[in-house]
Amino acid sequence: SVYSGAYAGAAVDPLWAFFSATAGQNGEVDAEELQRCLTQSGISGTYSPFSLETCRIMISMLDRQNTGKMGYNEFKELWTALSAWKHNFMLVDQDRSGTVEFHVLTQVIVAMGYRLSPQTLIAIVKRYSKNGRISFDDYVACCVKLRALTDFFRRRDSMQQGIVNLLYDDFLQCTMAI
Repeated sequence: SVYSGAYAGAAVDPLWAFFSATAGQNGEVDAEELQRCLTQSGISGTYSPFSLETCRIMISMLDRQNTGKMGYNEFKELWTALSAWKHNFMLVDQDRSGTVEFHVLTQVIVAMGYRLSPQTLIAIVKRYSKNGRISFDDYVACCVKLRALTDFFRRRDSMQQGIVNLLYDDFLQCTMAI
């Protein structure tokens, strides 16, 4: 184009537009700001907006500096994960009700590559299902926790054998932060 380069700074990433409008001058968002940003972006589509609790755990999943906030790079990483999780949810939400049956959650978890015992899968389903169904918000909360706890565990499993030794305080910091 004749104008290529003339307005190089004017080409705005739509994600940046949502993020910067909410983040303001500090360049970060807290859980309430993230909730507004995600709602305004439309990432949840026709599903209900994300709860404040889900936004808190989204931030904790990527909050490497333990500030309780998220910068733009973390937001882009979250957006990529949310887009994939939404795609997977839409594949199994065949009636477009915004919820899926509890047994579908176990299938999705296995399809994501998690090798969990039946007891663990039952515990997850009990935690995230309401009246035998899982909402998109709860599904995302489950995905966030699975990813964050798996990342925490992998960082401590230096031999990648599925075994770690944890100090009680380390365990509490991880699980209470997520």
